[in-house]
Amino acid sequence: MSDVHNTEKLGADGAPISLRPEQMRQSRVGKRPVVLPKGVTLSVANGKIDVKGPKGSMSVPLTPNVKVKIEGAEVHVFPTVTGRDGARFQGLARSIINGMVAGAATGYVKTLQLVGTGYRAEVKGKILNLALGFSHPVNFPIPEGIKVEIPGDSKGTLIILSGVDKSVMGQTAAKIRGFRPPEPYGGKGVRFQGEKVREKAGKAAKGGK
Repeated sequence: MSDVHNTEKLGADGAPISLRPEQMRQSRVGKRPVVLPKGVTLSVANGKIDVKGPKGSMSVPLTPNVKVKIEGAEVHVFPTVTGRDGARFQGLARSIINGMVAGAATGYVKTLQLVGTGYRAEVKGKILNLALGFSHPVNFPIPEGIKVEIPGDSKGTLIILSGVDKSVMGQTAAKIRGFRPPEPYGGKGVRFQGEKVREKAGKAAKGGK
């Protein structure tokens, strides 16, 4: 049975002993401080974490059952419940904060590659237009906080996504790839740059053996 609500231990006399967050069981990774790079600020108020930096700003709800302390340029996360549950919440909160800080400081970038005859991408305002071999173009509204660039020398076959929110970036890239995932025969479709696509031999190739 989970001890997520057990925030006390018993002393020799059977009386409960209150533990400070710093004294509770901690995650090996979660107890490491997150260092704030120059130009990045973090604040916690009203149940939210706000991070601002050169690449932008973002705000997310504070992970439950944790306490955040800011000491100079370091952010420390402590569990407020005992046992493994507290360590898990601590590790999750630390991971989220670290991702926010990295995004605000340097941002995240993902590149997609279009493979196929006539496959092209073009940005028109806040819409990404995709020609993916269908009878009609795919019009994808660009999410708030995501910047889309099509390098001129790529002839519309490369899509560069950038933003501060790692999760939104991943969801956006996956959505675009999902419009036409790489085919197992020939590899046509949308893929992450550098992605290895396992291609199957076609019937003609098999028959030639």
